Amino acid sequence: MSDSPPGVVDLLGVLAYAELTAFLKLAEDAAALAPSLTDRAALSDLAAAEYAHFRLLRDRLAWLGEDPEAAMAPFVAPLDDWHAQTKPGDWLEALVKAYVGTGIAGDFYREAARQVEPETRKLVDEVLAEENRSEFAVERVRAALAENPKDAGRLALWARRLVGEALSQAHRLAATRPELALLLVAGDPAAEGAADAGLVGIGRLFSRLTEEHGKRMSALGLVPGP
Repeated sequence: MSDSPPGVVDLLGVLAYAELTAFLKLAEDAAALAPSLTDRAALSDLAAAEYAHFRLLRDRLAWLGEDPEAAMAPFVAPLDDWHAQTKPGDWLEALVKAYVGTGIAGDFYREAARQVEPETRKLVDEVLAEENRSEFAVERVRAALAENPKDAGRLALWARRLVGEALSQAHRLAATRPELALLLVAGDPAAEGAADAGLVGIGRLFSRLTEEHGKRMSALGLVPGP
């Protein structure tokens, strides 16, 4: 029912599971780490938005004639591993993860979505919209750093760890899901004609992801680091 290139089901599957786990983790952080009822409610609102995004992706997969659970299954282990390795220890770490960690993952999915048909690309852009999450995290992290500047070093190291783990998992996905990898580098002159085209362009892709990460760190008032 779609003229999307191969890999679109992988893209929708990984994004659907990412949104489902984002909902679960934000709800967990809201209950366990939020310092006030206002913060708990605000983070719960963001969690609810992530679940709504998951439902849109699930419905799109079903419309394409795909089993949403089967489409998500290959990505359960790598995404669960990333969350297990990046469990925040406090409220500020949870905010940085919600903004920086989730943000770089979203950049990865946006790159792939550039190559799919307009309707799916529009859906991906919709579910990856960052405005509300960005404003929430940036406002609170900046306020906390103004009150206690010593937290900046700790949070910068935490963000570096988040991104390192995210890029490691992204590379793992690209290596094991070649059709998804080809979406990521389609149209890249450096990859065209190469036998391992999916991997040739990954370094260039990661450079773009790292640049966007630097912008988010600056917005938070943190130093990206090497």
